[in-house]
Order: sequence, then structure tokens, then C-alpha cells
Amino acid sequence: MAMSAGRDDGEPMVEMNTTPLIDVMLVLLIMFIITIPIQTHAVKIDLPQNAPPTDSVIDPVKNKVAIDPSGIITWNGSAIDLLTLRQYLQQSLRLPVEPELQFQPNAATRYVVVDEVLAEIKRAGVTKLGFVGNEQYGNF
Repeated sequence: MAMSAGRDDGEPMVEMNTTPLIDVMLVLLIMFIITIPIQTHAVKIDLPQNAPPTDSVIDPVKNKVAIDPSGIITWNGSAIDLLTLRQYLQQSLRLPVEPELQFQPNAATRYVVVDEVLAEIKRAGVTKLGFVGNEQYGNF
């Protein structure tokens, strides 16, 4: 009933038993596989961004250019000159989506002023232009 652990001459066994080492390495590998996805997991959240300043006179949806009988040009209700109109048109065209431009001259306004404003709008390259208040011209 004697057990043999190697050769019979009494020398120590030279080969190392690697089975327990492989078992430990496999357990560590499995632990890394399980824990790494948890560490790299991220929840994507859309955080609010800083909004651009709201003191702009340009509405991102629609803007209205009106001309009163005395020839005063207004942009969304505030009086402006042709140079300011040119600047507002350029700023509105820089927006990601071009806002609609509504044009409403008064029926009693001189044609020269209306023509100058329309020329500025055309030079700016506005593509979304609408004429508002055309029913006032039905009596002429």
C-alpha cells in the first residue's frame, strides 16, 4: 500500500504541479470579465447647455419688417434704419434655421422707401419672405 510520488530512488520531484495555478488564473480572469463592464458603464444624460443671450432682437422663428406711412422702418416693432436692417438680416441668416421674414409696408408709404427695403432684403439673400397685409391694397 505504498504510494509513489516519483522515482523510487528518493530524489525530490522536479516538475511543478500547475493545475492549482491555472485554476486561480481562471478565477481571476472571470472576475475581471465580470467587473470591467460595470466600471466602464456610463449613463448618457442630455444636460442643459448655456443658452445664448436672450437680449437679441432677432426671433429664431419669424421677424417682421414694417414701414409706416412716414417711411419709418420697424423691425419687430422697434424703429431702425437701413444699415441696422442690413445687420439684422445678416444675423438672422447666420442662425441654424433661417427664420421667416414678414414684410408689411403701409399702403400710404412712398414706393421709393419700399423699394429700398426690398432691395436690402434681396441683397441679404433672404429665401423665406412673406408679404403681410395685402388686403389693404384692394381699394386702390
